[in-house]
Amino acid sequence: MAISALRTGEGNAPVHLWTELASVESSALDQLRNIARLPWVFHHVAVMPDVHFGKGATVGSVIAMKDAVCPAAVGVDIGCGMAAVRTNLVAADLPDSLALLRMRVEKAIPVGFSSHDKIPKQAEKSRLWKGFPDLHPKVQDLRGKARKQLGTLGGGNHFIELCLDTEDRVWLMLHSGSRNIGKTLAEIHMGVARKLTHNRALPDPDLAAFLSGTPEMEAYRNDLFWAQTYALENRRVMLELYRDVLRGLFKQVRFEDPVECHHNYVSEENHFDEDVLVTRKGAISARQGELGIIPGSMGTRSYIVRGLGNPESFHSASHGAGRRMSRGQAKRQFTLADLAAQTEGVECRKDHAVLDEIPGAYKDIDTVMAQQADLVEVVATLRQVMCVKG
Repeated sequence: MAISALRTGEGNAPVHLWTELASVESSALDQLRNIARLPWVFHHVAVMPDVHFGKGATVGSVIAMKDAVCPAAVGVDIGCGMAAVRTNLVAADLPDSLALLRMRVEKAIPVGFSSHDKIPKQAEKSRLWKGFPDLHPKVQDLRGKARKQLGTLGGGNHFIELCLDTEDRVWLMLHSGSRNIGKTLAEIHMGVARKLTHNRALPDPDLAAFLSGTPEMEAYRNDLFWAQTYALENRRVMLELYRDVLRGLFKQVRFEDPVECHHNYVSEENHFDEDVLVTRKGAISARQGELGIIPGSMGTRSYIVRGLGNPESFHSASHGAGRRMSRGQAKRQFTLADLAAQTEGVECRKDHAVLDEIPGAYKDIDTVMAQQADLVEVVATLRQVMCVKG
């Protein structure tokens, strides 16, 4: 059951939180109250333990709507999510230094704003490009960039990691989304939604919604689902490039099937006997028996989980630890010495460019996991030994 509830006012949807109210910043609580006032919200709003303030809609929110969808409840990184692969390698197979591995990964997979110089063969043959002409006219000049960014990491909290589980088995893990093309599509449709007549009286213009049966909704759904597929294929291309790096260093390496999940997306689902559109922004699907990934931060634990199918959370769970402070605050509060100490034992950058990703800027992952014990069960516990950031 949810740990706490938020007062939202008479006639508004209830808000159920899997964390203590006192742990959520006031700006995020204000956002949740505004979401609860939307006339299309169905049943209640579910809030995950990694909740924090976001653009328009709160990160860590699960919102079901009847015949409507709010683009801000997905976010600008449409389809952002995770992938993880267990290998047959063990810790003893790894060299004392993972610097060469990190260097080769960074060479094979562009990070930050970078793109591939040549379109990877895995990206070239993608079925995505057949549907590109049907996307919004304003992105048609981005086709070349989108093709070269398929199989790239991006920046911010996106990462590529090498991890060890409690049995010292080696795992690959990565976190990325739909890159520039997804961001551009999201911003275009958010702009369209704000101008629609039915959104003029909303408590927050960023919460503008599209309504079913309208051309604006159909255009958004087309572009949204294309971008979600792009994000999934982006991770799959990166995984193949990552596997190639491992094959070059470890001839005996073998890979199991990946665990994959979105955590910024829309899904057509049935809850409480109603067909609804569910947006998960900073949340994963956790249906009964479904595998998912909940990462911590640089230098902390991550988890492979199995969903428990809790109906109160709309079969959802958190997408990670969740930030407890802004990037600016993290840079003001922590030093490079703090970063080195908190990422001890992890082969990674330890410079000013990644200081805002320091583990101390995030909530405690073990607390987050304890608060959602009725949403997921842990299948594997991982710790990073190498981390590539954008």
